Amino acid sequence: MAEWLDDHGLVTLPGGAIVRGRALGAAASPADFALVLTDGTMPAWPHRRIRWPDFWIPLDRADALDALHEAHKRARDGERVEVACRGGRGRTGTALAALAILDGVPAAEAVGWIRTHYHPKAVETPWQRRWLRSVS
Repeated sequence: MAEWLDDHGLVTLPGGAIVRGRALGAAASPADFALVLTDGTMPAWPHRRIRWPDFWIPLDRADALDALHEAHKRARDGERVEVACRGGRGRTGTALAALAILDGVPAAEAVGWIRTHYHPKAVETPWQRRWLRSVS
């Protein structure tokens, strides 16, 4: 299991896997894999981009869920997995809440859970909250 070099933005999912959320432009120690939810400079480590407009939901639901399942599996397998968007709260918080759902948090509790464990303003819009109900 790879260890993180710092603890900024780390979230421990209920099953024990640790994932990191951050703003894409923020300085960060390396990850093994990143889900990138914005345009811009991509990280130097392996990554997968989800087309996800700011303040909105993923443009391709199937692709987003596939990417989230991949990230969840990698994190459970001990890889350092991160999720990043421009600001590190709305899209990142929504994706982290989705990972929490995949890890056993009931969808109805995911927003509150991620706001407690990551950032109090994670998941910024009503449609992001609604989208989380479809995560499985």
